[in-house]
Amino acid sequence: MHLLQALIAYFEDSALADNIRENDLLFPLIESVHVLAICLVVGSILMVDLRLLGLASTNRPVSRVTSGILPLTWSAFAIAVASGGLLFISNATKYLANGYFVAKIFLILAAGLNMAIFHAISARDQPKWENEKNLPLRARLAGGLSILLWISVVTCGRWIGFTMQVR
Repeated sequence: MHLLQALIAYFEDSALADNIRENDLLFPLIESVHVLAICLVVGSILMVDLRLLGLASTNRPVSRVTSGILPLTWSAFAIAVASGGLLFISNATKYLANGYFVAKIFLILAAGLNMAIFHAISARDQPKWENEKNLPLRARLAGGLSILLWISVVTCGRWIGFTMQVR
């Protein structure tokens, strides 16, 4: 644990973190990029989840929906992680003490676990059902849980700004 605290202190005390914290434009600019990237992540995931639920793009196979959208999702996720990391280092100890930030991180991990379980277990026989309008219950559950998790991520992210002073 001491190593983790030292690592966090190292980044929080860096010149980069100081610049982000002290510059009147840098923090809001990075935060704007982060919010836009999260919008792309959640919006693109929502399109896949709505297909899994049978509420959108039901005339398209699941694989066609995902192959068209997931490259955007992963690119936006990489930008969200990078910009989120920059925001984090600017006040790492304050973020780690914020329950909404901690919940957001765990919810993102849970959403990733939901996706991994879906792809590893639930989607093994996807070629059999991917053209159907009403997909198997396990696919619909994965889509519904994903929507709930990502809504919770966004909610916690918004509450971070209302429950801590980052400057």
